[in-house]
Parts: sequence; C-alpha cells; structure tokens
Amino acid sequence: MPEDRTAFLKASWVNVASNVLKIGVEGTLGVLSGSLALMADAAHSVADLLASAVVLVWGRFVYDDPDASHPHGHERFEPLSALFVGGVLVLLGLKLLYDSGNALLTGSGAEYSAILVAGLLFALVDRYACYWYTRLVNRDVGSPSLRALAADSKNDVYTTLAAVVGVGGMALGYPIFDPIAGGVVSLLVIYQGVEISRENIRYLSDGAPPAEERDRIEAAIRSHPEVRGVHDFVAYYSGHVIEVEFHAEVDDGLSLAEAHDLETELRERVREIEPVSDVHVHLDPAGLGEWKDASDRSSASTTAR
Repeated sequence: MPEDRTAFLKASWVNVASNVLKIGVEGTLGVLSGSLALMADAAHSVADLLASAVVLVWGRFVYDDPDASHPHGHERFEPLSALFVGGVLVLLGLKLLYDSGNALLTGSGAEYSAILVAGLLFALVDRYACYWYTRLVNRDVGSPSLRALAADSKNDVYTTLAAVVGVGGMALGYPIFDPIAGGVVSLLVIYQGVEISRENIRYLSDGAPPAEERDRIEAAIRSHPEVRGVHDFVAYYSGHVIEVEFHAEVDDGLSLAEAHDLETELRERVREIEPVSDVHVHLDPAGLGEWKDASDRSSASTTAR
C-alpha cells in the first residue's frame, strides 16, 4: 500500500540520520580520547548506517507491484536486505572482539574526559528515540527490515551503556574497563547479527511458519460450512509473507459457477489472515480419495479397526 511505503521510507531515513549523528559524535570523541569503547560503539554505528542505507535503497522494492522479471512480487527483497544487516553485524562484532582482546593484552591508552559522558548520553537518547520511532511505525507496516533496524537500535542502547561502563572505569582510574566494555559490545553485536540472520534465512528458504500459524490457517478453511475436508495443505514463507496451497473436499453436486464462487470465498477467507499473501485453492469432490495423503489415512483407518 502507498501509505506503508511512505512510512517505510520515513523510518528508513530516520535510521540513516540517527546513525550519522551518533557516528559523528562518538567517532570524534573516541579518536580524540583514544577510548576503544567509544570507537567500537561508533564503528558499530557505521555498520548500522550501512545496513539502514541498504534497507532504504533495497528493502523498499517489496512495495513494487509484480512485473515481468518478478511475476510473484518482490517480497524476498526485504528479508534479503535484513539478512545483509545481520551478516554485517556478525563480521563487525568479530573485528571488535579481536581489537578488544588485543587491547587487554597490550594495555589501553585511553584518556578520560567529562565530554565523553556527554557524548554517550547523546548517543543513548539518539538511538532510543530511533528505536521507539521505528518500532512505532512497524506496528502498522510489519516489515522484517524495519524490525531488524529497530532491534539494532535497541541493541545500540545496550552497547552504548557498555561504553558508559568503560568510560566510568577510566574516570575511576581503571582504564582496563575500556577494552572490557569494548569486548562486551562486540559480543552483543555478534549475538544480534546471528539472530537477525537466522530469522531471515528462514524467510528466504521457503521455511514453514510456526505450527500454531499453520493450524490457524487450516482451521479457517475447515470452518467453512461447505468444506467437508482438507488435504495436501502446505503453508510456507515467500519473503516475510506466507503463501498457502490446499485441496478442499466439497459436495460433488456443485455447479461450475457454485464451485467457482466457493473457491473465491475460501481464497479471500484465508487471505484475511495476516501475514498470508497468496492462496492457491483446488476443489475435490468429497470422498474421492485420490489425493497424495489418502494412503496414510487408509492405513490409519485400518490400524484403528
């Protein structure tokens, strides 16, 4: 829908702007003070900036209509961009973990300054406001890319708090806290990247939705008064939306027009369930018994006898 596309673009731009501001403040202060925790947090935001830019440029294609090159639509563009976000976070987290470990071995040369605290407070407000806004927008949009960016913004709040601990340690005369905080930041970054990647790999690999989601869809089909049974039911992710295929067993006395109307009713009934997108319906005369799982039913019936 046009309003979803507009909201998606606004939230993406807010994430880009938020990261630019955070990088500018923390990066400058980190370089001037030598704080590994601040530089790690700023570097994390560089990855965030790259990720939000990819979502802005790439993720919006999901709102384009099907065309000759993508006849089933562009739903997979969004989880693909979100997967990129996760991959970048994992790689960056590993680099930060290495740098923190090296600093623990060789010693930290960071110097405390009160302005570091002001910079970190700004970063906390900046990223929490971005998280709140992105999450608010995504309640209506339901975008996995925005969900990934919101999760990353929330993760930024925790990583910045870790940086606060590092700077606090320097203020108390314990500079070793700075690389320790950098290491904590890196582990949080890696964890978030792995979680985002796992979720979107499922979307891209046509994975099945959770069992309760499948049961809810099948129950909606079976509850139609004209449906005698359901077989060959399949539900799978196509991007972040669900496609459904099933055969419905109906009265064999229906006319062609009546069967057509019933098929349309079933299709619309299932499409009303979020996040179902496309539905493929095949009507079978009840009791025909030629579907692929009929043999399983016969075996079960024989066993019951």
